[in-house]
Parts: sequence; structure tokens; C-alpha cells
Amino acid sequence: MSESRIVPAADRTHWRGEGLYTRQSMPFTGKFDLGANAHGQLLVHNDDLVDPGSGVDRHFHRDAEIVTWVITGEVHHDDSSGATGVVRAGQVQAMSAGTGVNHREQNPRSTGVTARVIQMWLPPNAPGGEPEYRTADVPLDGRGAVLVASGIAGHDPAVTINNDAAALHAARLSAGESVVFPPAPYGHLFVVTGAVTVGDARLAEGDALRTVDAGELVVRAAQDGTEILFWEMHAQAVSAL
Repeated sequence: MSESRIVPAADRTHWRGEGLYTRQSMPFTGKFDLGANAHGQLLVHNDDLVDPGSGVDRHFHRDAEIVTWVITGEVHHDDSSGATGVVRAGQVQAMSAGTGVNHREQNPRSTGVTARVIQMWLPPNAPGGEPEYRTADVPLDGRGAVLVASGIAGHDPAVTINNDAAALHAARLSAGESVVFPPAPYGHLFVVTGAVTVGDARLAEGDALRTVDAGELVVRAAQDGTEILFWEMHAQAVSAL
């Protein structure tokens, strides 16, 4: 039986640190079992505001697929594998932590702009492997639904992730335009900007819709400049990172 649940922006877990304000769709700050709180493959879904000159200092990850989508500003990345990069609005960043990597992500003071960043974590297909870092441009305007990141066989995403049960789609729509996302055992729709209707439900910026065993999901923009992210997922995560 299909199910759906709206997670209003106000109900997300809010946490403020020095130069960082994070809105969490799944509990993240502190010691949580990420697998127990997952929806489908999605372990972490943070909507972060990062002040100029702030960010996340060097820290360690292993066995995680981390996808970063920048809305405003930019994020500078460097890690212990030697990878460096800058991801800006209109780009996606994917990092496979593999056997382990130390990295940091900063919004340089020189930008003078608060960065808004959506960061999402998933488990890999299997533990281990070499750390990898990838970025790609992802134009959205006038293109309908765009496949941003995926490990599903037969997909041709902007970046590939090491998870064969998940795919991230994105769209930017004008008022009245709609997109159709594929059926999925687990779905996670997030309104980045603007507002949408899904059936009789209306979602505004920061709201999320979690679905289980849903058919095609028809999403219609209620405002110009509406941007949405949708995770199509084909299994439930069971283990914590």
C-alpha cells in the first residue's frame, strides 16, 4: 500500500553553530544511528546556510556516498586523497569516502555571500574502495527533470555514485509547469525554492514529501523559479555509517 508523509520545513531538526545553520530532515547532529533514521537509501539530508569565512573543518568519513547541491554561493573542497575543487550553484559534487578520507568544505570569506548547500548521504554498494571526488555542471532551465546523480544501471547521470539503488533528479520550473518522476519503492521530494502541488498537497520552500511504494509522482510548480530535488530509491538502508 502506498504511503506519503509531508515533513514541513519547520519540523526539520534545526542546529546552529559558529557560522553554520543547518536544517536536518533526518537527525544528524550528535550520535544517531543513521540507518535507523533513513528513508530508503537517504541517510542524511541537510539544508545548510554557511557564512562567508565559515564551513566545516577537516573531518573523517568512510563508506559514505556524499552528494552536495549548491543553491547560492560556493563551497571549496580539499581532502586527504589530494582532491580539490569548487562547487557553485548549477553544479553537483559527489564524494565517495571509500576506505576513508579526511576533508574540509569552506565558503571563502572573499565570496561575501552566504552559501546555501543541500548535502545528502547514502550508503555505498559495498564497504571499501578508493576515495573518489567528482563534480559536474547541471543546467536545469527549460530541461524538465534532469538526472543529477545515480548508480542505477542504464542511467546516464551528470555524476555517478556507488549506490545502485538510488538516483537524484532535479528540475527548475515556472508556475504551472509540471514534471513526472518515476515510480519508486521509496521517494524523497524536496522543495529547494518556490512551491509545488502534488495531488491535493501543497509544499513550500524547505518542505519534503516522503513516499513509499508510490507510482509516478506528478509535481506542478505553484510559483515561478521553483526548484525541486527528488530521490528515486529502490531499497531501504539498514546499516549505520
